[in-house]
Amino acid sequence: MILHTSALHYLVKELKVRIDEMTWFEIKEALEAGKKTVIVPIGSIEQHGPHLPEGTDTFAGDIIAEKIALKLGNALVAPTIRPGCSQHHMEFPGTITLTPETLMQVIREVCYSLASHGFKNIVLLPTHGGNFAPTATVAPEIARELRDVNIIALTDLKELIVKMNEVMAEYGVNFEDAGAHAGASETSLMLAYKEELVRMDLAKRGYTGKYTTSQLFRKGLKAFSEIGVLGDPTKASKEAGLKMIDILAEFYANKIKKEIEL
Repeated sequence: MILHTSALHYLVKELKVRIDEMTWFEIKEALEAGKKTVIVPIGSIEQHGPHLPEGTDTFAGDIIAEKIALKLGNALVAPTIRPGCSQHHMEFPGTITLTPETLMQVIREVCYSLASHGFKNIVLLPTHGGNFAPTATVAPEIARELRDVNIIALTDLKELIVKMNEVMAEYGVNFEDAGAHAGASETSLMLAYKEELVRMDLAKRGYTGKYTTSQLFRKGLKAFSEIGVLGDPTKASKEAGLKMIDILAEFYANKIKKEIEL
């Protein structure tokens, strides 16, 4: 079953999964009731073409983490960390970036804080490409330092892109048009969650040729697309976005359950 945005927000509000919207007393009660899992999304503030807001990756972290928590039933959601590592977007105004070292230290200190309150499973969920490598690097270090805590890092970027594009394929959108940045995939997700922030009147096809992640990080995104888009956002749809949120949350919830059960 796919929950529409309004229904999803009603459930999230009623079930109180976001710790930034809860009182300390409510968080204490949740921990005592066995909610020892917390999801930490790691987003960004960076350009997403002429049609999407700079907070796109952060908003994606918000909604996917909330939906995962609902599917798990015994989890809370920490505030999405941002900004992230967005050096390859710095040629576009408004982008804010951290160094990998700074982001890793922020992640480390967030985990220490959450562990000190009694959370036993801390899930790191990057939703921006530049955050995957720093998160993958720091997660084992944190795990060694917090031996009583299960650090679960969902850091397979290719896996995320493939999952998103599989959903788009069901709606007749090919891999190139679905894109890896501000294309049909991300635009669909934003139409489903923050439609009021999407400027479809300004959406236009971006770069759909070949490139590698290392080339993108080394040369910067503007070397491939003057408008900051990889893919074709004009092929996005709200329906695809709603399904994408549900599929990603289900996929990650199952992965988290397996990790907790090990």
